[in-house]
This record gives sequence, C-alpha cells and structure tokens, in this order.
Amino acid sequence: MDANPAVNESVLHAEVLVLGGGPGGYTAAFRAADLGKQVVLIERYPVLGGVCLNVGCIPSKALLHTAQVIHEADEFEQHGVSFGKPALDIDKIRAWKQSVSAGLNDGLARLVKQRKITLVQGTGSFISSNTVEVQTETGVTTVSFDQAVIAAGSHPTKIPVFPNDDPRLWDSTDALELKEIPQKLLIVGGGIIGLEMATVYHALGSEISVVELMDQIIPGCDNDLVTPLYRRIKKQYKNIWLETRVTSIEADNKGLKVTFDRAEAADGTSDKGKGAPESELFDAVLVAVGRRPNGKLIGAELAGVNVDELGFIAVDKQQRTNVPHIFAIGDIVGNPMLAHKATHEGKVAAEVAAGLKAGFDALTIPSVAYTDPEVTWMGLTENQAKQQGIDYDKAAFPWAASGRSLSIGRKEGLTKILCEKETGRILGAGMVGPNAGELIAEAVLALEMGADAEDIGLTIHPHPTLSETFGFAAEMITGSITDLYIKK
Repeated sequence: MDANPAVNESVLHAEVLVLGGGPGGYTAAFRAADLGKQVVLIERYPVLGGVCLNVGCIPSKALLHTAQVIHEADEFEQHGVSFGKPALDIDKIRAWKQSVSAGLNDGLARLVKQRKITLVQGTGSFISSNTVEVQTETGVTTVSFDQAVIAAGSHPTKIPVFPNDDPRLWDSTDALELKEIPQKLLIVGGGIIGLEMATVYHALGSEISVVELMDQIIPGCDNDLVTPLYRRIKKQYKNIWLETRVTSIEADNKGLKVTFDRAEAADGTSDKGKGAPESELFDAVLVAVGRRPNGKLIGAELAGVNVDELGFIAVDKQQRTNVPHIFAIGDIVGNPMLAHKATHEGKVAAEVAAGLKAGFDALTIPSVAYTDPEVTWMGLTENQAKQQGIDYDKAAFPWAASGRSLSIGRKEGLTKILCEKETGRILGAGMVGPNAGELIAEAVLALEMGADAEDIGLTIHPHPTLSETFGFAAEMITGSITDLYIKK
C-alpha cells in the first residue's frame, strides 16, 4: 500500500481523521474527501479493507465458491454428469483466494490517491480529544484533527481457558489461511461464521463436527429458515451437537482433546445434546463464538469518549459519540457486526462532519449466511413478531414449486414473507436456498419503501427465476396465487 509523501512528517493535521481502513473507514474517508474535506486515514495493516476484505467476507466467499463448485460437481453425478473425484491443489486455491483480496486492495489504494487522501500506516491511539498518535515502522506520527471518525472494528472472541497458543486451535482468521486440511475438524459455534467455514472444510475433505450451545444453528434466525440447511448438513457432517457446551480443550500430542457438557433447557430437559461424547480428540478446533469490539484498544478514554465494559462506543443517529466532534461507526458501535452496516454509517458520519443533514435511519439491516444452502433474512422475524404481540399474516412459498429451483437440482428452499395483518405492509422476509443472499435486497427495498403484499405481487418478476418466489409468497398473502393451490 503506497502512502503519500506527507506521511513521512512527524506531525500532520486533518480536517477529518479516520481511524481504521475497513469498509466503514475507507467509505467515510472517501465520502469526506468527495465533500471537500482534507482527510487523513490511519490503517494498522499494509493494505486497506480491514477484516472484511482481507480475513473475512471476501476471502471466505472465494473459498465458499470453491466449495460450491466441488459440491455441485459431486451432486450432478446423479443427473448424468460425472467429473470424478476432484484433485485439490491447496497452494493454488490459497493463491487464488489471496489474489481476489489483492485485486481489491490495489483498487482501494488507487482510490486513496485519486482523492488525495493522506494515508498513514500504523497503529493509532488517541492521546487527547483532538490528537492521535500513530506508531509506524519509522517512528511516531502525531495527527491533530478537527473531527474524527472511529472505525477501529473488532476481533475474534477468545476463550481464556482454551490453549490459544496452540496452532491447532483456530479463530476465523486462522481458518481462512488454509494452511492445512485437518482430517477431523471441530467447529465451536453454530453461527454464520462457523457454518461458513464448515462448508469450506467439508468440501475440501475434513470430517466436520459442530457444537452449539443454543437449541438451533444460526440462533436469532427463525427455525423454519434454518431447518433446510440443518437437514442438509446433518447428512454431510459427522456430528451436529446442539444444546451442548465445550467445557475444556486440552493439547495432546495426537490432537486437541475436547470435553463436552450437555446444556439443559429452561425446563431442565434436553434431547439434542445427548449424542455428544464426554470427550473426543480432533486434529483442529475452530472457535467461532463471536467477535469483540476494539473500543478499549484505541485510547478512546483519553479523548473523553465513553466506552462500555464490552468495548462498544455509543452513538446517536448522526454517529456522534458523547464528544460532538468525534464520530464512531461499524462493529465498534454495536451489533450487527456487518460490513454493509458499517459503510452506510461511514457515509452518515462523513456527511455530518461536512455539514450536511444526514442520519442513520435504516429500517432494517439484512443478514446472510453464505452456507449451502444460503440463509438470509431482514426486517421482523417471526419470533420477534410473536414476542412483540404483532398481528401478522405469513406466507412461505416452497422452492419445490419453483421451476428454476428444480432445474438446478435443488428443491429444499423456502421464501417466507411476513405482512402486517391490517394493512398488508411488509414487516419481514427470509429465504433459504442456493443464491438466497442475492434475493434479499428486493425485500429490503420493499420494506424501506413501505410496500405491501399487493405491491410485490403486482410486480412482474422474470420467469423462471428464484426471484419470483418472493412475488409468489406475496400472492399467497393476497390470495391471488395460481402456482399453488391453497384451500380456502
């Protein structure tokens, strides 16, 4: 990552300083520069893009595409096309994954130069309410600022009692390095990150076991959306232990010895964790139990910024912290920790810093699990609607009735829509199936625009596509569907 000549100075000044070069940070820097501000962007790593581009979203999707090709080639044998057992060159797969990130890194570096942003590579920390000190390879650079945007992100959660120094105990960054393909891999945590990595390593040949403390995979998502995924991976993986906790991990010459304890449900009973052994040996263990914000790692308290005990920084709708000229965005301001949330917050912060009237008022933030099948949802979940006592109409269109789904050999999918009973206005939606993540944007737009089921049903969707399942689900709400027979 090439820096501008000005970074060799020991003292700099910024109208807008951005601390962190991930998706939220570089978006804030770019938007502020476009609005005429003189911007200094501080990034600790040699390349921009943060976790998402370098050790998260982008490399994982490259590997997930590899997994998809392997799975599809295997499954199409029953449809008359046989490719034989794939020959895997892990070095080439790793190099291709890295090339995807590198191409985007280069693009961001060009955008920095085009916008005449001063880039400082190093670890930044506040030393006052208007000054950041950056530890660089060549010494210390001090940056004073009129306004600042904190975009310092998060890091994987580590369990202190686990042997975290053992190279066989992984976090998500370790898993994406693809150094080896373990014969037996345990995934601790049945959330999105853990299941995405399970998808990759299963395709590459690992025997997968998943352990999850809650009573379903992807907690927080409606059970009917995760059930098709659960049924599919239940057949593929060696074990899926629900309502089960890991009590200890011990390093052994032959592997990592993991001890399990079946958690009990609220009523004191549980069946789902009964299959878990007292202990088992694994070649590697991936701990994917969430991420922690970096709020306590940047000296924010020296700037007067309030940071809670977990490391989160509270902000208002303009992304302002309790210090009016300091903004915060992304993972560090709260869940969901998603890149697409951070980028929108980054634009808001930059626009407010430039004097525009802006605020973060998104009605929903979509979530996607890039598993096989993909699971995605937005707006109100059915669980939330029940908890809040909201009257709603629900429709769930089965992909088994979709010509497009059948033509790709996958019929397990589902498109679900929730609408307000009185008005028909869309409240939430979810999909599970191949490429479901590409479909959810229409539902997000419908919610943001205040559309009702009739609006969606009257929108002509191309046929045959998976996208029309959203229209069919809306027609189920209005009672106008012809692709299914629903007895009145």
